[in-house]
Amino acid sequence: MQHATYLALSTDKNLELALRVLPAVIVILAASALCGRLALLARQPRVLGEMVAGVLLGPTFFGVLFPEAQRAIFTPEVKPILYVLSTIGLTIFMFLVGAGLDHSSGDGRKDGRNAAVLAVSGILPSLLLGMGAGYLLYDRLSRPDVSVFEFAFFIGGALSITAFPMLARILYERQLENSRLGRLTLFGASIDDAAAWCFLAVLSAMHSGGGAVHVLRTIGLTAVFAVFMLAVVARLLRPLGARVERTGRFGFDQMYLIVGIVLLAGLFTDYIGIYSVFGGFIAGLAMPRNPAFRAALHSRMMDMVCVLLLPVFFAFSGLNTQLNGLAGWAMILPFLLILAAGFVGKYFGCAAAMRAVGFSWRESWAVGGLMNARGLMILIFINIGLAQGMITQDVFSMLVLVAVLTTAAAVPLYRWALPKRYEERLTPGTALAPPAAEPVRV
Repeated sequence: MQHATYLALSTDKNLELALRVLPAVIVILAASALCGRLALLARQPRVLGEMVAGVLLGPTFFGVLFPEAQRAIFTPEVKPILYVLSTIGLTIFMFLVGAGLDHSSGDGRKDGRNAAVLAVSGILPSLLLGMGAGYLLYDRLSRPDVSVFEFAFFIGGALSITAFPMLARILYERQLENSRLGRLTLFGASIDDAAAWCFLAVLSAMHSGGGAVHVLRTIGLTAVFAVFMLAVVARLLRPLGARVERTGRFGFDQMYLIVGIVLLAGLFTDYIGIYSVFGGFIAGLAMPRNPAFRAALHSRMMDMVCVLLLPVFFAFSGLNTQLNGLAGWAMILPFLLILAAGFVGKYFGCAAAMRAVGFSWRESWAVGGLMNARGLMILIFINIGLAQGMITQDVFSMLVLVAVLTTAAAVPLYRWALPKRYEERLTPGTALAPPAAEPVRV
């Protein structure tokens, strides 16, 4: 009551806004910390708990149990601020994802070819099945101003995503990142995600409504931007990477430069119509590949992004997620169709590809489970689609639920396929041959 009275008496609009935003951020952080800890206790990745926290803060749970409190905390004035914070956080996060990709991983031409096979198997089945589901559900779920192809392509593109950062964290925790399985999985997942952002760039250009000339202009500018970043900016930054590698120092001057490049890249891609996260991702790919440089970036930036800015994004997504409307067969059946298309395409497609290139069935099913997780990456994808009017609120809510369920299933499926006694046999450069007496059945 005193807080409300003070707001009423305040004449400083900036202070008034701060007094509205800060309580919302505090609630978000508290919910994220609690749900993240519960996820860890359930032997799930912390990010799953943070995703669930965002949904719980929205109209599905908090808005039903405490509607007045939810409206008082997440006011119309607060939501745009949360959007800006989440956009900055996503741009920097995608930059760190791009900067963390190891282009040199792999063991020659054979491993590169096998990783490409895995990547295609992770993209193509999910893309085609998702497009099929989108085509069947177009009349029921799509906005009238979105074409059949755009809607189907969006569903397929969203389902083709893999949660690369979460997959990398799981492999690093198990010290499998340098095993043959780990290298191929990381490389395949990185290609999947890069392809998904390219799909989204094309969709954004098509949906802008400017006709074929505008679409070609946006795609052309995107290609020029990518070439400029990867050919020119990357070359100019190589001395910086070498200096950090040599001296071990990464100071404020370097941080100003890097953050400035990231935000400029995001600003440019926002300006041409393909969203800032794509610019952040390309900026990350342009960074020096020196291990010391990449480690310095990660240690300086990742914790703040993950602790402060990404929970804000999850909450902003949750405020747009209305799962109550999915009750009843009218929405349950379309949701189950989309979920099945995504799960079958990734899980069985990736497992079959891994088996085809020489891995055991246990390894293959384990990779299928990990590649099927979509985590934060699909949330970024569908938030852009919702913001740009490519999907409806119902479709957004369905895909949020797909993100939660597939992410929750990833680690249990991995552990089911590779119990501890089998996982310990995975050493760098070797493949597992499980005993014939204990096959993994599906």
